[in-house]
Amino acid sequence: MLRGRESLTRLVGKRRRFLPNRETLLSPSPIQSSLNLRTDEDGKIVSTKSSEGSAMAVCGEKDKVESFGGREEHSDMSEKVTCPVCGNKVRGNNFTINSHLDMCLSRGTKRKLTQRTLLQMNFCLPEKVQIHSSKRAQSRSNLLLITGDGRTVGNVVHGLPDFDCFEESDSTSNMSKSVLNLKSALHEDGLSKSSICDDNTDENIVTHFLSENNEVPDDGMAITLDDVSGVILETFIVGRKFSDAKEINFGERISLVRDPHNIKDHNAIKIISVDSSEPKVLGFLPCVLAQYLSPLIEKYFLRFEGQVTLVPKNSLDVVPVQIFCQKAVSDENKENDNLEVFRYLWRNAQQVTESTKNCRTSSTKYQQNFSILIGEFSRSNLHLLIDGEQQFLELFNSLSDDSQRLFVRLYTRKGPWFRMSNIFYSEILDPQKAMKELSAIGYIRSFDDESELHNDDVNDILNLLTVSELREIICILKQRCKCGTRKQELIASLLSSYKDGLCPPLAIMVLKRTGACLRISSKAESLFWRAERLFFLNGEQDLSSFLLADFGIVKYPTYNCIITEPIFSDRNDLLAYEEAIEVAQMIDEALDGNDSELVLRCIKIAEVRITSASEETMETSTSESLFTFRSCFSASWVYSKVLTLGVSFLERERRYDEAIYLLKRLLECFSCGRRRGYWILRLSVDLEHVGYPDESLSVAESGLLDIWVRAGSRMALQRRVLRLGKPPRRWKIPSFATLAKRKINEVHVRGRPLNSVIGMKSRFYGEDGEQCGVEQLALQYYAGKGGGWQGVHTESGIWLTIFGLLMWDVMFSDVPNVFRTRFQTAPLDLETDSFYLARKSSIESHLQKIHDGMAEEIVITSWESHTRTACRGVNWNQHTLFELRAAVACIGGPCLALFCRHLAQDYRSWSSGMPDLLLWRFDGEFEAEAKLVEVKGPRDQLSEQQRAWLLLLMDCGFNTEVCKVSPEPAS
Repeated sequence: MLRGRESLTRLVGKRRRFLPNRETLLSPSPIQSSLNLRTDEDGKIVSTKSSEGSAMAVCGEKDKVESFGGREEHSDMSEKVTCPVCGNKVRGNNFTINSHLDMCLSRGTKRKLTQRTLLQMNFCLPEKVQIHSSKRAQSRSNLLLITGDGRTVGNVVHGLPDFDCFEESDSTSNMSKSVLNLKSALHEDGLSKSSICDDNTDENIVTHFLSENNEVPDDGMAITLDDVSGVILETFIVGRKFSDAKEINFGERISLVRDPHNIKDHNAIKIISVDSSEPKVLGFLPCVLAQYLSPLIEKYFLRFEGQVTLVPKNSLDVVPVQIFCQKAVSDENKENDNLEVFRYLWRNAQQVTESTKNCRTSSTKYQQNFSILIGEFSRSNLHLLIDGEQQFLELFNSLSDDSQRLFVRLYTRKGPWFRMSNIFYSEILDPQKAMKELSAIGYIRSFDDESELHNDDVNDILNLLTVSELREIICILKQRCKCGTRKQELIASLLSSYKDGLCPPLAIMVLKRTGACLRISSKAESLFWRAERLFFLNGEQDLSSFLLADFGIVKYPTYNCIITEPIFSDRNDLLAYEEAIEVAQMIDEALDGNDSELVLRCIKIAEVRITSASEETMETSTSESLFTFRSCFSASWVYSKVLTLGVSFLERERRYDEAIYLLKRLLECFSCGRRRGYWILRLSVDLEHVGYPDESLSVAESGLLDIWVRAGSRMALQRRVLRLGKPPRRWKIPSFATLAKRKINEVHVRGRPLNSVIGMKSRFYGEDGEQCGVEQLALQYYAGKGGGWQGVHTESGIWLTIFGLLMWDVMFSDVPNVFRTRFQTAPLDLETDSFYLARKSSIESHLQKIHDGMAEEIVITSWESHTRTACRGVNWNQHTLFELRAAVACIGGPCLALFCRHLAQDYRSWSSGMPDLLLWRFDGEFEAEAKLVEVKGPRDQLSEQQRAWLLLLMDCGFNTEVCKVSPEPAS
C-alpha cells in the first residue's frame, strides 16, 4: 500500500454516495497548476517537461531552484483590494477574500459591518449564501454553560432524546439543553470539588446555564427538601425487555428503587410494581433522569412513587408514568450541608422531565439516536447553517414514526438506489405512505417513470438488477453475451451501448424489472452527512456508535466537555474542508480503480488549493509555534494528506522530479506539523534518485535543524548525513555521529526453517516441534537457554496499554475544547505538542509518583476502575493484570517515568516501532529486572523508527538488545 493511503482512507471514512462538488472539480476547465502531468493512451504518466529542464531546476542556481519548487504568481490572480474592515491590501480569489473578511469580523472590528453590507460595498461578488452573524452569535451564546469557578462549558447533550417536538419559549429554551451524560462538580459558595454523591456516582462538575444576559438563572434557588414533597414528574419506563412482568395495566402503582450494582449504569433506578403480590421489575428509569434522581434517593433520602398513565400497544415500547416525591426524610444536617447541590439536582431533574414530556413513546432506539444527532448538531453549529438548511433538518422531527424510521434505515444502508418492492421492515407499518411523505418534503427521490432517469444514475440503477436480468436485457438488445460474464462486465456493456445511443429503451426495460425505485436526495444526503461528520468529528464513527454504547458492547470513558470555541469559525472554512474531503475520497476511489488520470487530477487540485491560499490564512491554520488539533480540521491539512499520498504515487511511477516539486511545495506551505520529517526525508532520497547527492546532503543537514523532525525521521536523516557526508563532500564529523553509530547488543538464535520464500513471513519449528514465528521462537529461547525469562510478544501493544493505565486521569482531565462528544476514547490533542503543554503541571506531578514507585498501584487502580472502558492504545484482551503488574514492577519507576514523559510530549512520533518482546524475571523476593528485545528474522533489518526507539530506551536505562533468528546450517 502506498505511504499515506491508510491514513487518508481513515480520514475519509465511510464514502459518500453523492459528492456535491465532483462535477465542478472534474470539469474540463484547465487547472492552473505548475504540475504538467498527464496520461498517455496506455494510461502511463507522462510530463510535458523535458528531463533536462527538470534537472536544471534541481541543480541550477537559486532562481532556477525557486522556479522549480517555489511559489509562482499566476496571471489570473485578481489584483489587490482594500479590506473595508482592517484597511489592509488583500490579493486572491473570492474564497480567499471572504476568508479574510470572516477573520476580520470575528475579531470584533467595526461591529456594524456584516458580510451582507460588505458585499453591498462591491468588495467582492455577492454569494448566494448569506450568514447573519449577529443572529448566529446570539444563538451560539445560548449553547454555552458556565461552572461555578467561572469557566465556560459547551452544551453537549448526547444522552437526552430531545426531538424538538414542541416550541420553546425564550425562558425555557435553555432548560432542555442540560449536560446529562457528563460528570459535574460544584465550585461555588465555598464548596470544594468533592463528589456530590458517594464513590459510586459520577457527578463531579455542576454546570449552570447562561441566560441571554450571561447570568446564572435563579429559578428554584429557594427550594428546600420539604418543598419537593408531592411535586409530580412525568417520565417513562424504559428497558422493558429486562422486566419481570410482560403486561402493564393502566393506573398500576409503581415505586422507584436504586440499582447500584447495574453493570451498565451505576446510577440505574428500577421501577417496581406495587400492586402485585410479589414486587416485579417493570423496567428502568431513563438514564438521563436517573443520574439526577439517584443521588437524591441515596444522599437526601427521597422516596418516589407513582402510577402508569398510558399502556402502549407494543409491550416493549416505553411506558409513560407519573412519579412524585412520597416522603422527604427530615435531616437538619442534610438541609444545611450541600443544599446548593440538592437544588441543582432537583432543578435538572425537572428540566429533563420537562424537555422529554412531548417525546414520542413509540420511538425506536436508532430513531431516537438519529434525532439526538440532528438536535445536537443544530444546536452546536447554528453559525454554520443558513435558514433553509436548518429548516430542512428540522423537518425530520415533524415526520411520522414510519417516515423517520424508513429514512434512517435508507440512510444507513449502502445504496444509493433501492427497489421499493424490496423495502420491508417489521417496525414500519406503512412503507408506501412513508415514502410519499419523505418524497413530499424532498428527503428522497423516486424513479417510477423512464423520463425521470438521469444519465448519472444509470450505472447505480443497473446495479439493482440481478445477473439473470442483465443477461435478459442484453439478449433482447441482441448484444453479444457470454454465459460466464460477470455482473460488472454486463453493466459495462450496457453502459457503453447506452452512452453511444444504441440502447434508447434501456430505461424502460430496467424499470420494467425493478419496479419503482428510490434513493435519498442529494440535498438530504449532504446535510445529514455534514451533521454526522461534525457530531463525531471523524469519518470512522457513525450511528452504530450509539448502538454499541447502548448495548454495552463499547463503554466510553467519562469526562467533561468544556467547549469555549467552535471547530469551524465560519461557514467558508467548513465548505472548504468538505470540498477537501471530497478530493480525498476521489483520489482514494481512483487508486482503487487504477485511474491514473483521476489521481493526477486530484493531485493538481490539491496543489492549486494550498498554493492559492493567502499567507495570512496559511499562517493562521499552521502556527509556527504550535500545531494544534484544530489544524486537522482545515482544508489545507486535508490537501496536505492528498499531496503526501500523491508523492508516494509519483515515486512508485518513478516520476521523481514531480515528487520533488510537491515535497518542496508542502515544506514551503506548512512550516510545522508532524509530517515535515517524512517530507524532508523523502525530498533528500528523491534528490539522490535523480542524481544530485550534494543537494540531497544539504536537505538532510537542514532537516536536522527542524524542530518538527523527530524519532525515526531524525534517525534516518542522521544516517543519511553520515553516509553522504564523507570526504571530500564533508570533512568535519557531525556531533551526533557517536550517538547514531552506537552499537546495540545482538543475540543470534538458530532454528529449523519451515519456509524460505522471499516476501513471506519466516516460519520455524519451535523447540516443542510446533510451527511458530520468529518472535515465538525467540520467547522459547529466552525462557530456556537465554536466561529463564518470562515475557510476551507485544510490539507497541503492552506499552500503550501501560501508558494509558498510568496516565488515565491525566488524559481525561478537564482541558477546554479537547472533548466534544461522548464517543471519544482520547482527547483531541493527544497527538499534538499541546497535550503535554496544556497539562504540564499535572503530568509532571503524576510522573513523580511513578518515579517514586507508585506505578504498580496506579495500574491496579486504573484496571479495577475502568475495566473494558475504551481508551486509545489500551487493549483489555491482549494482556492480563498479572502481566502488566509484573512488567511495571520489573521495569522500575525511573524508567517508566522517562518512557511516559516521551509519549506525553510526542505521542504521535513515539507510538509505533517499539521492541517486539517485553521480558522479565524475578531473582529472589525483591530482585526483579526487565529486558526489551527486537526480533529480526532472516533478511530483516531494523527500521529507522525501531533503531530510534532502541537508542532512546538505552538512554532511559532500559536493558535492550536485538535477537536475530537465522536458519540452522544444512547438515
